[in-house]
Amino acid sequence: MGRFRRRMYEEYAQEYSNDERYNIAYRKVKRIKGFYTHLRVYVIINVIIIASNMNHYDIFKQGILENPLFDWRTYSTAMFWGIGLMAHALSVFGRDLFFSNDWEEKKIQQYMKKEEAQNKWE
Repeated sequence: MGRFRRRMYEEYAQEYSNDERYNIAYRKVKRIKGFYTHLRVYVIINVIIIASNMNHYDIFKQGILENPLFDWRTYSTAMFWGIGLMAHALSVFGRDLFFSNDWEEKKIQQYMKKEEAQNKWE
C-alpha cells in the first residue's frame, strides 16, 4: 500500500472506524481495483506474447499454415489466463457482472411500457 493511500485510509479509518458500511465499501473498491490491475497486466502481457510470436514469422521461408496466427500455442496463455481472469471477475463482481440487482425490475418496466404503447392505439 502506497504512503498516500495508507495515510488516507488511516485518516478515514479513525473517522469511520465504527462505520461498518465504510469498511465494506473500502474492501469492495480494493477488490475492484485489484481486478482492473489484473486485467491491465493480462492485456499487456498477452499483447507482448502474441507480438513476439508474430515477430518470429518469416513469410518467405514458412508456409501460410505454419504462421503463428494459426498456431494454438500463440493463444494458449491468453486462453488459460483468461479463464482465471473470468474467475477473478466473478469473485469480484458476482452475479452483478451480468445482471445487476435492479436489472430484472428495469426489464419488467421496459416490457410493460412497450406493451402499453402497443395497446395505446387499439
